[in-house]
Amino acid sequence: MGKGIQWITVFLFAWLVTIPVTGQAIIDRIVAIVGESTILESDIENQYLQMKAEGLRIPTKHMKCNILEDIMVQKLLLHQAKLDSLVVEEGQVERQLDARLQYYIQMIGSKEKLEDYFHKTYLEIKEDFREPMREQMLTQQMQQKIIEDVKMTPREVRAFYRSLPEDSIPMISEQYVIQQIQINPPYSEEAKLAARQKLLELRKRILEGESFKTLAMLYSEDPGSARNGGELGYQGKAQLVKNFARVAFSLKQGQVSQIVETPFGYHIIQMIDRRGDQVNVRHILVKPKLSADAIRRAHELLDSIAYQIRMDSLSFERAAFLYSEDDKTRTMGGLMINPATGDTRFTIAQLDKKMADVISRLKPGEISDPFQYVDNTGNVVFKIVKLKSIISAHKANLNLDYDLLQNMAKGGKQEEVFHNWIREELKTTYVKVNEAYRHCSFRFKGWVH
Repeated sequence: MGKGIQWITVFLFAWLVTIPVTGQAIIDRIVAIVGESTILESDIENQYLQMKAEGLRIPTKHMKCNILEDIMVQKLLLHQAKLDSLVVEEGQVERQLDARLQYYIQMIGSKEKLEDYFHKTYLEIKEDFREPMREQMLTQQMQQKIIEDVKMTPREVRAFYRSLPEDSIPMISEQYVIQQIQINPPYSEEAKLAARQKLLELRKRILEGESFKTLAMLYSEDPGSARNGGELGYQGKAQLVKNFARVAFSLKQGQVSQIVETPFGYHIIQMIDRRGDQVNVRHILVKPKLSADAIRRAHELLDSIAYQIRMDSLSFERAAFLYSEDDKTRTMGGLMINPATGDTRFTIAQLDKKMADVISRLKPGEISDPFQYVDNTGNVVFKIVKLKSIISAHKANLNLDYDLLQNMAKGGKQEEVFHNWIREELKTTYVKVNEAYRHCSFRFKGWVH
């Protein structure tokens, strides 16, 4: 996105959900009104103090004016979102709240310390943040609606590139094009039985009165939810794996399911609450363990494949098609797709630690030895990879970096559209700024009449 769009979101959550950074009382007053929303002196002061506490180097002379204008823009977006009857799903709010509170817990050290800091329970803190979070999501949705129709033609992208001063053309880090062959070793029936037996024992303990939440924290192999006692937050059917969703939506409040199998492993599920077409459940995940024999067989197969490729008796592309068990890459000659960009190039920073370590040891055209890897379902797989090519660090150009330049150009155009929207809205929206802030040199002139 362009610079202006980033400017509009940089303070977004800090304004809506700001952890107080001082016990000092602020004498409050209304400093601005936008539509039906009021902005208080404390809204500005709390954000200013938080920025200082986070060690940000800020020019104090105009910063409070900038903070006020950021908040007024958010209120302007919120005003229009309400006029347009935009809504956000409760499940989305719940997930964002969980993520934000986990971030705060990591910052402050523990859930208990967070509760001590606010002198409230975790659930009370969550409720305090719920409406501000909903407003934040509405303003983001409104902003996206304003710029969603912005398109760029190839001619506009070329014109944008030619207009860039030499020192504004971005440098592109070294990039790697990678192919892979993946083997998913099967779990033995004994391993599956052991996982199921463990869950049956846990289910029995829960039915006999032990806490599902406590046992999830102790035994669940889903690290994302285990720390929350297995709780997933409100989600719809489309957001859950099919078989998991089918069972979760069939449960009554407090009920514990039988064992459920998904690509992630085996689960038991407990219904916490249901709101319309969304459920909040806890689960305990147990994964079967790979046998030494399965690991050995996967290594031997990949060793054999790599040997044939190195001896030129089999191309990597053909081997990927014949042997790879990763459906996303096998029909593309094993070419990995960068989820961040949608193309086949990765910087070293865009690779996880394991893959980056393997790739850094290869020269173009070389194939790795087999290595163990954890896929996006948390299951253990084995791979060999080929470093197909390296694209040296360079200044962005239209031949190699068209998508990047297109996004840069689109960002600038979105910024222009968004700023024009603000100017037009200020002509028809009631805005009043307190005398104490009327001296500010706002970016948009319509705030003060």
